[in-house]
Amino acid sequence: MKSIRIGAGAGYAGDRIEPAVELMEKGNIDYIVFECLAERTIAIAQQEKMKDPTKGYNGLLPERMRRILKLTKEKNIKVITNMGAANTKAAVEVTKNIAKELGITGLKIAGILGDDIYDSIDKYKDNEILELGCKLKDLDGEILSSNVYLGAESIVEALENGADIIITGRVADPALFMAPIIYEFKWSLEDKFKMGQAVLAGHLLECAGQVTGGYYADPGYKDVENLHLLGFPIVEIDETGEFIVTKVKGSGGKVSSATCKEQMLYEIHDPSAYFTPDIVADFSKVTFEDIEDDVVKVTGASSKHQPETLKVSIGYKDCFIGEGEISYGGTNAINRAKLAADIVEKRLKLIGANIEEYRVDYIGYNSLYKDSISSPIKPESFSEIRLRISGRTKERKDAVLIGNEVEALYTNGPAGGGGATKAVSEVISICSIFIPRDAVDVRVIYEEV
Repeated sequence: MKSIRIGAGAGYAGDRIEPAVELMEKGNIDYIVFECLAERTIAIAQQEKMKDPTKGYNGLLPERMRRILKLTKEKNIKVITNMGAANTKAAVEVTKNIAKELGITGLKIAGILGDDIYDSIDKYKDNEILELGCKLKDLDGEILSSNVYLGAESIVEALENGADIIITGRVADPALFMAPIIYEFKWSLEDKFKMGQAVLAGHLLECAGQVTGGYYADPGYKDVENLHLLGFPIVEIDETGEFIVTKVKGSGGKVSSATCKEQMLYEIHDPSAYFTPDIVADFSKVTFEDIEDDVVKVTGASSKHQPETLKVSIGYKDCFIGEGEISYGGTNAINRAKLAADIVEKRLKLIGANIEEYRVDYIGYNSLYKDSISSPIKPESFSEIRLRISGRTKERKDAVLIGNEVEALYTNGPAGGGGATKAVSEVISICSIFIPRDAVDVRVIYEEV
């Protein structure tokens, strides 16, 4: 019975490269997928492209390609990645040039274009924003990027045309992994169980080390060995749709029904209706079975229908965050930190800082849980406190005032403050609209070395 092995080479933009190399060298895999694109990542990449038209792809793409291109050729492993971000064309060109530099020939590189609809976003000004309850035309902030979540179809096309390396922009995370499965087994939307399993396989793999124990680990409660050598996951799936999740033998971390269950529930609002561009999946009857150490059998997923619309992720300039931090230690540290916070709040009102949202955190005391949980704990238990004061503003000048007032505590009291820092950052926020499927013009480009 035919089966294929797919490895996860990255779970976010800045992920490690060593586990990916380990997969390619020792994992006996047919495909490796580098999933490197979060919602905000592509908006930031678009800003880079605006400054320099040759940029806008994942910053680690050159380094990664230099590490894996020889293995791609030697091991006959196909590479799929969304490291194209906001500039897939440039990413294809960079990859081609690196292959030439390394003396590698006989590779076909594909680029998936069409997710970027920035130039036509005005056509959708009357569309409702999912998160904000208003129309796109009422959005308060300059739009930087508008990218459609594409499905697996164009990647399948590239595979059918003999591509060895496929670089995309905004493609739904599971679709990157679904494409080789659909291509190899010639599945269609009518294969309800199989397509559901394909989505589930992709969802389990998309965050790489999370499913091999990285995000699962909690010492003394959920112990995971050798996290410093964390191995990335492999799915081995056959033409029936059944699959296992595993990792390279001897690598760090663990694969178990528990790690898989946690990852399955990650970032899904309704397990019975998980929307992807390709299909709406149903995970409500999924079962995981530990069949041996670091090998989990997965079955029970299904699917329903293909959504009529596609989601568009829109990045826009929202606001500024101004912040300042300072530390207090020793006897009465928490009370001195609270006095400092009171001083800063009164000072900001006095000088007329225009702050839309204001926050005070006592790091180590209540910065995660705030007062409802933290207050019953005796303050004298804390020998050191890091005070963080932050605020959201529309204008940079107001954000600057926050850090300045925290820094001024050095000499203006209370006693013993040290290690003050201040910063201002521009916030790129994300919102979403939906557009018709047929409004997107997807095409595939090819380069060969």
